[in-house]
Amino acid sequence: MAIYRFKVTFEDYDDVTREIDIKATHTFEDLHRAIHQATGYDAEKSSSFYISNDHWIKGDEIAYLPTKRKEERGVMTMTNTRLSKHIDDPHQKFYYTYNFERPFDFHVELMKILDDEAGKTYPSVFRSTGEIPKINTGFNPTILPPTSEEFDFLNDMEYDPENVEEISAMGDMGIVAEEEQHEEEEEEKDEFMDEFSDNEGYDSDDIQKDDY
Repeated sequence: MAIYRFKVTFEDYDDVTREIDIKATHTFEDLHRAIHQATGYDAEKSSSFYISNDHWIKGDEIAYLPTKRKEERGVMTMTNTRLSKHIDDPHQKFYYTYNFERPFDFHVELMKILDDEAGKTYPSVFRSTGEIPKINTGFNPTILPPTSEEFDFLNDMEYDPENVEEISAMGDMGIVAEEEQHEEEEEEKDEFMDEFSDNEGYDSDDIQKDDY
């Protein structure tokens, strides 16, 4: 029985590697699970292998927990696909994306083909190098300060953007202030006109004659 030794490397952490021995008759799902036994990650995440060339260009996809759209496209599944079916090169490469929600990308390369060792259990980890990066599962949004001075007064007022009543009150204040300003302007205009109307002998025609 032929044994494949794959070198698995994080694309963004090339100093972290795992070498895994696995039988040629095993499936891509077996390799998928072996990788995460070696990393400690949860294997029950939607992931895919891609048959690749020497430049890690993605080819045909082999999926685990595929989306409905992928199923409709007839994508191959890891569960039903043996490794030996897609080994066409002594250094065959697979591009592997783990967990599409929070993805990690890997390079998976066939290093050598070995003979089965009697009594040994496969898959097995032959060599581990480097510390596995942790997956960030939390969400900590960054709150940015105002970028324009015209909004600084909101901070002074301890403005809360989620307080609907406060927003409504601020809007009402603005409307009231505008109405008050309009009323003051009307009053000033009336007073101005009253001053001229109180002047005896005021005649608009006289003003026009004096201008000439």
